[in-house]
Amino acid sequence: MAKNNKKDQDNEIMIEKESAVDETQSTDIPNENGADAAAEESATDQPTAEEQLAAELASLNDKYLRLYAEFDNYKRRVAKERIELMQTAGKEIIANLLTVVDDFERALKAVEIATEVAPVKEGITLVGQKLKHILTHQGLKEMESIGKPFDAELQEAITNIPAPSDDLKGKVIDEIEKGYFLHGKVLRHAKVVVGS
Repeated sequence: MAKNNKKDQDNEIMIEKESAVDETQSTDIPNENGADAAAEESATDQPTAEEQLAAELASLNDKYLRLYAEFDNYKRRVAKERIELMQTAGKEIIANLLTVVDDFERALKAVEIATEVAPVKEGITLVGQKLKHILTHQGLKEMESIGKPFDAELQEAITNIPAPSDDLKGKVIDEIEKGYFLHGKVLRHAKVVVGS
């Protein structure tokens, strides 16, 4: 009977161990399910790497589109300002030239009724000087070409003629049309005759 008791005790211990293992397993399973559920919840709260990249791409595309639109507006505004500037750039010059036009109209009327040439000539000379003064004030300067060496950057040779003297070879002998600088840059090349 002692053997039976011992076997019964061993069996009871084994049954208790098995039931204890079953209980821990059954309690582990809900914990694992609970942990899985918690992990799933945290995973759904945090975006995946693909979602993060998609969001970053959308943000960068939005910034790009805004920057592109801003630059496009800038170009449009600058073009509009440039057109307005071109339309009004000559306003001051034209306003100054109107006084010269008025003077020329008076001179033409004076020519019709004048009996002497000297006063009319003097008036036209004064109007010409006034015109040159206005243009000089705006940055226009005449080129001085006669007697200077020919320079293709500044002058256009209309023809070559034999030089009257050796020191005039390769130099400008005559000026057919004056050349002008505007603020130091060539506005019109002088048309000249060069000695050869």
